[in-house]
Amino acid sequence: MILEVVKYGDPVLRQKGARIATMTPEIERLIADMFETMQASHGIGLAAQQVGRALQLTVIDVRGVTDRPSTVEVGGKAGSVEDFMPLVLINPEIQAVGEPAIGPEGCLSFPQIYADISRPAFVDARALDKEMKPIEFRAGGLLSRAVQHEVDHLLGILFIDRMSKAKKREVQEELDALQAATKAALK
Repeated sequence: MILEVVKYGDPVLRQKGARIATMTPEIERLIADMFETMQASHGIGLAAQQVGRALQLTVIDVRGVTDRPSTVEVGGKAGSVEDFMPLVLINPEIQAVGEPAIGPEGCLSFPQIYADISRPAFVDARALDKEMKPIEFRAGGLLSRAVQHEVDHLLGILFIDRMSKAKKREVQEELDALQAATKAALK
């Protein structure tokens, strides 16, 4: 089922997600619905907060993105990004690796707002997968950026918090309008 993607101004986007202790039929359904919602919205990542649930859960799928390559290493060995996708991360923890890289980002909760954001080029990630089994990997390129963006969501951090002051000033009018429309719709 395609879920509504909440927009900037909805308080759930600022909530830190609760850890998931066990897999339940409700969480399994939520994961399936999140993938369907992400694909229907033409996104590459979606956090539970973006569909109104403050949980430590995100889904990612960077397959098919050819203009911004991704890398993945498991156990120190290069892997196939295509074989690694789609990705479910439950209770993820990340550690930045390497120098910062600037790259374009957007967010399904901020339609038509984009910015170049500086993030570490690589990230080491540990999480549970959809079977609640531990996974560890190093992500680079677009996958690294997507993992960091989605983990930020799980902590209540939005990509606008990582924009340069100049860029945020440039899009402030659009942000204010989006926030006002969202808050009006919530009443």
